[in-house]
Amino acid sequence: MQLPHHQPLRDVPTARVPRQRSRAADDDGPWHADAACRRDEAGLFFAPSKEPTADRLSREAAAKRVCARCPVMLDCREHALLQPEPYGVWGGLTAAERRVVLSRRRRRPTPSSSADVA
Repeated sequence: MQLPHHQPLRDVPTARVPRQRSRAADDDGPWHADAACRRDEAGLFFAPSKEPTADRLSREAAAKRVCARCPVMLDCREHALLQPEPYGVWGGLTAAERRVVLSRRRRRPTPSSSADVA
């Protein structure tokens, strides 16, 4: 599906959020084999150069709708946070949103660090 970058996305149906599942060690193939985005245009998830703000917001919203119906969204999100992926929409989060999550994770005290203080 080729989307022009100068027109906002409209009339894209929203999907129900599927029940997320954790992949067992004996599942066949990597998590991304089940990703909903494998059937969509990669350009939906990554910004073209010099994309106008309104177009970027519209494209990201459409990408997030694809993520919302993905059975491996949480696996994708964790991958993007652990790498960390610097660009694109992964697991329903933009790069800026992932930076916020990573910042919050770094500030959260771990159980062992509070025990070391005492």
